[in-house]
Amino acid sequence: MGNRTERLASGQPPAAVPLLGKGKHRNPRKGACFMEFASYLAGEKWSDHPSCTHPLLAGLARLVNDHTTDENRQLLVPLIPSVIGLTGDDPRIEVAIALRCATTALPVVAAERQLALAVSVLAAEHVLGELEDRPPGLEPASRKALDQVPEAARWARGFRGGVHISRRGFRRYAAPNTVQLAVRGIAQACVQDPDRLLRELLTGAIQDCAAAVRTETAIREVTPVS
Repeated sequence: MGNRTERLASGQPPAAVPLLGKGKHRNPRKGACFMEFASYLAGEKWSDHPSCTHPLLAGLARLVNDHTTDENRQLLVPLIPSVIGLTGDDPRIEVAIALRCATTALPVVAAERQLALAVSVLAAEHVLGELEDRPPGLEPASRKALDQVPEAARWARGFRGGVHISRRGFRRYAAPNTVQLAVRGIAQACVQDPDRLLRELLTGAIQDCAAAVRTETAIREVTPVS
């Protein structure tokens, strides 16, 4: 796999592998999306849902792939090797990805999407506080994003006051919905270069996921086996 990933890191796809395309492809001869390419590099069965990548991160990658324009989609290629092996069971992974998506999209999306994303930020912060057993509060990125949309933030705080979200509910429903809303909102936002912002979002989420996986691994290494 080394030669394949080295070429990808330089932005050059391996020979006989198609360029990135939108949607799902039956086999490499029909094309490839971001995660199908990852399954190929990981040596897995051809699939856009390979086991080598956390499901929520893979979902984000598929959405970014499909909402990036044809002329800029190939710029995603160097990121593909970095998602291989990024998976784990720590619920902080979903929180990190959801927060990255919500805080990136919140300042640029349409007003109706800002309301839902502001709620997503507060819900993710609530779940994170429970997971880390810390007093209520916001991470700096969350506070900065909410400060840029004061009306949406005010509405979201009022809405959140009457709604409780469980860790399970956040993991199964809120986090995937946040990812979808953020990507679609950025793709349709009135910004100069939405493709660039989508790439930055995916890059940041990969880094967040990698950090969460490292933390999960470190905790396992120091936790005694009962």
